[in-house]
Amino acid sequence: MKKATSHPIALITGGTTGIGLATARLLHAEGFSVLVTGQNPATLAAARRTLPDDITVFRADAGVLADADALATEVRERFGRLDLVFLNAAVARFAPLEAVDEAFYDEHFRINVKGQLFTLQRVLPMLAEGSSVIFSSSRLATRAFPNWSVYAATKGALLSMARALAIELAPRGIRVNTVSPGPIDTPALNKQGLPASALAGFRADMASRVPLGRIGSDDEIARTVAFLASSGAGYITGAEIVVDGGMFARLAAGQTANDH
Repeated sequence: MKKATSHPIALITGGTTGIGLATARLLHAEGFSVLVTGQNPATLAAARRTLPDDITVFRADAGVLADADALATEVRERFGRLDLVFLNAAVARFAPLEAVDEAFYDEHFRINVKGQLFTLQRVLPMLAEGSSVIFSSSRLATRAFPNWSVYAATKGALLSMARALAIELAPRGIRVNTVSPGPIDTPALNKQGLPASALAGFRADMASRVPLGRIGSDDEIARTVAFLASSGAGYITGAEIVVDGGMFARLAAGQTANDH
């Protein structure tokens, strides 16, 4: 049943863990009514236990169009409108070119690109003038790292998609932007199958490359999303907001982690 509410309403895909979960908590604290999606039974259950009771946790596989239809129906019947769509659901796995097979490729593009486009298409009728769409991309979309070719390609596709949609949806008063995180300490780091010692080494190596001297937090990405959703960003559309502690500015200047 639709709730009568004057609160702004946010949909966050991939909102049961990491950046999505942190964003849900922050937006709820700032007065949003929030619906998050996920498809992993364990993270869905954890989100239901740990998020405030009035945040809706909805099971939806980002890359399944029938789930996008069900999600749109749920939002329409529960809220009737949306003020923010944060398209954050993604899969991120690394592999050298020799190890990439069709299933690996298809999974990344199904979830990271196809799923984002059609989820937005399904909920677009509920976005009114003044609403905001935010895609979650990555600095890997524009900076080369070995073994991340397929993931980087999907995130590059989102950058292009967001820019085109910013122009297309501007006459409706809908802003479209992208957040591109650098190295962020999220549970996704633990899903790469690295042993504990290698994971610790990876974190230390990443921190050494960042001018601010540390890996970022999911809360810092959440605050960027909250800003882009606010009236303070009312003249920002078609933009990519980079949140990486200066890491790629250093690399673009030809500096290494040890340069001063």
